[in-house]
Amino acid sequence: MPLSIGIVGLPNVGKSTLFNALTRSKQANAANYPFCTIEPNTGVVEVPDARLAQLATISKSKKTVPTIVEFVDIAGLVQGASKGEGLGNKFLAHIREVDAIVQVVRGFSDPNVIHVHNKVDPNEDVAVIETELALADLDGAKKRLEQIIKQMRSGADKKLLQQKEVLEEVVAGLEQGSAVRDHARFAEFKELFRDLQLLTAKPQLIVVNTDDGAPGTVALNTKSPVISISARLEAELADLSPEEAVAYLKELGIEQSGLDKLIVAGYALLDLITFLTSGEPETRAWTVRAGATAPQAAGVIHTDFEKGFIRAEVVDWKDFVATGGWAGCKERGLMRLEGKDYVVRDGDVCYFHVTA
Repeated sequence: MPLSIGIVGLPNVGKSTLFNALTRSKQANAANYPFCTIEPNTGVVEVPDARLAQLATISKSKKTVPTIVEFVDIAGLVQGASKGEGLGNKFLAHIREVDAIVQVVRGFSDPNVIHVHNKVDPNEDVAVIETELALADLDGAKKRLEQIIKQMRSGADKKLLQQKEVLEEVVAGLEQGSAVRDHARFAEFKELFRDLQLLTAKPQLIVVNTDDGAPGTVALNTKSPVISISARLEAELADLSPEEAVAYLKELGIEQSGLDKLIVAGYALLDLITFLTSGEPETRAWTVRAGATAPQAAGVIHTDFEKGFIRAEVVDWKDFVATGGWAGCKERGLMRLEGKDYVVRDGDVCYFHVTA
């Protein structure tokens, strides 16, 4: 099951238009009134990877299979959502189910599209969403802190003392609107935050939905990475054939579509890397978390492969292309034999040896 990215934001900022363009569908209702999306829409999107075609050409593969990521279009949030305003409770429950957040804010100026605050201000959009998510987290963090304090009455070990200390800091930060992911000890206590299902602990990307042809970068008051996309332009491109879309982008002087940027950024947001397998039957991209070992990567192909892992033949994809495939890499000493402790790198082409 692919990891999922939730598309969130205020009503009428272009979330559903962006989702429809991503999934090349019309499954999300993109209308000019608040809460036109109520139940979340889910779509699986291929991750663009130019390496696949190059490897497939070398291996004379019959097919190529890209890796995928799942996007979820979630109902619009309004101020007071943490207290149940609008579709607040539903909205927050749906965010808890995704692995990362893409927050869409409005940067386009169309007088025919209603804005819930009656003005276009991307920084205010960000502030409202982040405040509501922080307030929602505050309740859960306080409850867990109370539980720890009760547990400590019957004896405190080092682990409980550390959790109490860090949660006191987290609660103080959330009260000021600070995201948990920005806490100095976030990496150290990531498991604790994950168990609490804290929304602001999830990795986040900000997407500014701009006017067609607007500047590529927008300055925002946030620590999260920011990219700019025109959802309307991407929706137009989604209705074209791939060849027509490339020609249209070239006409506009754009090298890469906004959607490709978003998909790749979302993939990185989830801390994922791609390893590849390539042969005559198929060339395929596979997803693993950064830091995965060779047996764990083998287990993505088939669960039995992780237990039965013996060794992996590994080459860098550039060497694979430059030398004409497996035989060329072996002749030039570019193929490596790696064992159980090998940490897979993005772009590794792998062949796994496993027990039958």
